[in-house]
Amino acid sequence: MADATFFERAYGFLIYRIPDIKKNVYFAPLMYESILEYQKGRVKVQDQGFKIRAITLDGRPGVRNLFSDIPVQMCHFHQKKIMQRYLTMNPKLEASIELKAITDTLTYAEEKEFTNSFTVWCDKWDSFLKERTTDPITNKWCYTHKRVRSARRSIKINLPYLFTYLKYPELNIPNTTNSLDGSFSWLKQDTNIHRGFTKELRDKIIEHILGS
Repeated sequence: MADATFFERAYGFLIYRIPDIKKNVYFAPLMYESILEYQKGRVKVQDQGFKIRAITLDGRPGVRNLFSDIPVQMCHFHQKKIMQRYLTMNPKLEASIELKAITDTLTYAEEKEFTNSFTVWCDKWDSFLKERTTDPITNKWCYTHKRVRSARRSIKINLPYLFTYLKYPELNIPNTTNSLDGSFSWLKQDTNIHRGFTKELRDKIIEHILGS
């Protein structure tokens, strides 16, 4: 799996991790997340002699293209966070409530079951999502339910990668990057305790922990 985390603006790390052994095999500081950084990471991991047979990512389309030659799994945790951002934790619109309920089944649903539920929802709310609102002053229009449309679009784009882990059981692909996210939380908490450290010392501590 691979993911990036930031400790402050323009200061973070990109990490490649083997979840089975809970070991980081590559990490590097970065100012912002980019396709190039992921590409450099893949090259460095392979240069160490590792063969990447599959990977779990947070869903950035450009990054996924770097791994078009192997199975790619979209992190379920990140997908749910995307939906939460668009629909909120307590949506009020009936369409949003139903879509959130479908998304909530993601971690345990079968691909066919999830896809069918989502397809039925799309058909049911198609006209609703096409509704437009016109500005009386400028006479320009926009879609009335933009956030729900964005949530639908996210599922549509990521759907081919949401159930990769079920298609290759022999690879034991994790369906989340939780192994990394958990270590990120612990690392941030640990470094936050020692706010008085100089930046140089903090960097050394973070790199020591990531490499251990």
